[in-house]
Amino acid sequence: MDTNVSYPHIYSLSETSMVVQFADTINPDIHLRILTFIDLLTRNPFPGFIECVPSYTGVAIFYKPTDVLANAPTTLLSPSDLVRQQLEEYTAESAEHSASVSQETIEIPVCYDLSLGPDLQEVAEHNSLTIDEVIQIHSEGIYQVYMLGFSPGFPFLGGMDETIATPRKKQPRLTIPAGSVGIAGKQTGIYPMQTPGGWQLIGQTPFKLFDLNRNEPSLLKPGHLIRFTPISLEEFNELKERD
Repeated sequence: MDTNVSYPHIYSLSETSMVVQFADTINPDIHLRILTFIDLLTRNPFPGFIECVPSYTGVAIFYKPTDVLANAPTTLLSPSDLVRQQLEEYTAESAEHSASVSQETIEIPVCYDLSLGPDLQEVAEHNSLTIDEVIQIHSEGIYQVYMLGFSPGFPFLGGMDETIATPRKKQPRLTIPAGSVGIAGKQTGIYPMQTPGGWQLIGQTPFKLFDLNRNEPSLLKPGHLIRFTPISLEEFNELKERD
């Protein structure tokens, strides 16, 4: 950690991108500040803005330098300097309005049957708990979607109770079914599609987290709050057939 850095810290990532880093640790309040910044930026983008991508502690902003210069009041500054000026205004404004950000809660049904959560026993043994205790702890939490990554629609969630934290598997699986809910260290997440992976699998949701046939392919987005609702294997199969 660089103790000489003051936050928010704005720096160039490349000739066409910059980063606004709001902190060096994961924090729900910082996440709200990030969401506010993104909302301000996307509702009133600066000339040349392309897109922004949030992380746990900041936002990457991508822009087109030629468009930035074409709309600049002066050509004495470089595109990066012009963008930096704009970003400083957004960061200042985000500090005033972060408390007003609303967060939608999404209920995600999860079947914690051992046939769908093959690592439940390992998670329980690692933490000196019973399987029922692991399920109860995991399903009682409210989780915050900090960012999407790894694969399209994969949510990185914060807020898991550390009493069920479990290291990744030493030997990753080559195939993990879509909808699998897993634990890796102090994090929990959901695999939107069939991929390799090393997370400890404790259940599965019948919901499709990513579907190109929807107007918004990703079911979840940064800022959503997630609550996992336990369902039986019979309910899982019924919902899976409907989807």
